[in-house]
Amino acid sequence: MQPQGSFAEAQTQYMNPDLDTIHELHDKLSRANMGIVAHYYMDVELQSALQTLKDEPYGYGACHIADSLAMGDAAVNMCRDHGVTSIACLGVDFMSESVSAIMEKAGYGHVPVYRAAQKEIGCSLAEAAEGPQYRAWLEKAAKQKNPLHVVYINTSLETKAVSSITIPTITCTSSNVVRTMLQASSQVEDLKIFYGPDTYMGENIVTMLDSIVNTWDDDRISGLHPLHNRKTLAKLRDSIDVYPNGNCVVHHMFGGEVVRTVREQYDDAFVTAHLEVPGEMFEIAMEKSLDGRGAVGSTSDILNFISGKVAEAARSNKAKRLKFVLGTEAGMVTAIVRSVQDILAESLAENDTGGRVEAEIIFPVASEAVTPVGGDADMVVVPGVPAGEGCSTAGGCAMCPFMKMNDLDAVMDVADLLLEGKDMRGYLPPQRLKGKTLDGRKAVDVGAEPIMHMRHFMLENALPDKLVERITSSP
Repeated sequence: MQPQGSFAEAQTQYMNPDLDTIHELHDKLSRANMGIVAHYYMDVELQSALQTLKDEPYGYGACHIADSLAMGDAAVNMCRDHGVTSIACLGVDFMSESVSAIMEKAGYGHVPVYRAAQKEIGCSLAEAAEGPQYRAWLEKAAKQKNPLHVVYINTSLETKAVSSITIPTITCTSSNVVRTMLQASSQVEDLKIFYGPDTYMGENIVTMLDSIVNTWDDDRISGLHPLHNRKTLAKLRDSIDVYPNGNCVVHHMFGGEVVRTVREQYDDAFVTAHLEVPGEMFEIAMEKSLDGRGAVGSTSDILNFISGKVAEAARSNKAKRLKFVLGTEAGMVTAIVRSVQDILAESLAENDTGGRVEAEIIFPVASEAVTPVGGDADMVVVPGVPAGEGCSTAGGCAMCPFMKMNDLDAVMDVADLLLEGKDMRGYLPPQRLKGKTLDGRKAVDVGAEPIMHMRHFMLENALPDKLVERITSSP
């Protein structure tokens, strides 16, 4: 690794964790019989430690780093395959809620899920769906014919419960949202889709569908979904109503000035963009994706795209330097670097090709974080994390301050408290629905229902009959 700039240096200094620390973590987790599920956006020190914990010689199987949906599945697997008696969920509050709900539905509701902090670990996007404005939008939507609320999984269980009572609702992730809409519109004629709360993601999906309608023929569209063509996709595009006032404070950073820098200075680079970024950044990646030089989608989609391009270059017989603009939270660098290193090391061992391939990961940075040096406006630096400046929600590096409430010390503390038999109730996920009912049903079950609808879709590639019946009987 060759870090360029203070921010990169701050990241790389933690990518090779202290082995004594890993040994201590392994010992505590093993004695506590605790599993760990963590999001890709964890800070580099914690994520590198967890990755090392998974590898030999430790091989701690009850540890998984993934996107938000896979965290729940991994927790269930840990209960089933490793017999863990508790789970530490390293993310924000809606993630621990979702993991807990998925575990309960899988028969592991007796296994507690703990956060890494007692205080609230919030999310600007999740909070956008918790006010009266979102509820009013849903109530108006419910009066339409054949309405379906596609709600981003990055929302609280309470939001999912209120939504499900108000309007037919299914959750989605950034990796399956388009497939969800394609399938739903193929199952229900004259479907009206209401997507929220992520405004950028909803608008980007409409932009993506519009681009496909205008550039793809019917044969290519059938590869997306066998029951769709240009006419049906145009109808789907026009049926989507996007909630207008929700966004992630981190992805909001990828605005006009960052986009201009990417276009002017990195035109030769591959460009990736999470579906949550503003339209300008999304459009660059979307344009590039049409000729294989970009990717739009989830964190997993971005990781798989970069890994695939590096593997393709490693199989060639040419020296190459690949550049990738990372259009999502900077925490992704840990998983990306680990994947790239593994690919090139394997290639080098097999045929010496990996030694002639380089991959450069570029972090777009807002101008607010760039500081002139020595009075020379042409000489600038990006303040690194240790300096306590430059990486904030006001501008700078794309780092989520809420995700960074999870750190290695906090994980150690949770394990210690558990081993000491301390009261852990303060570390449980928010339980705003506990003991409550909605329409005579347990509120927690109502909140989990949209998640179960999504899980059915992912297993069966179809919306459940129960959800379709409710859609077609509305309003």
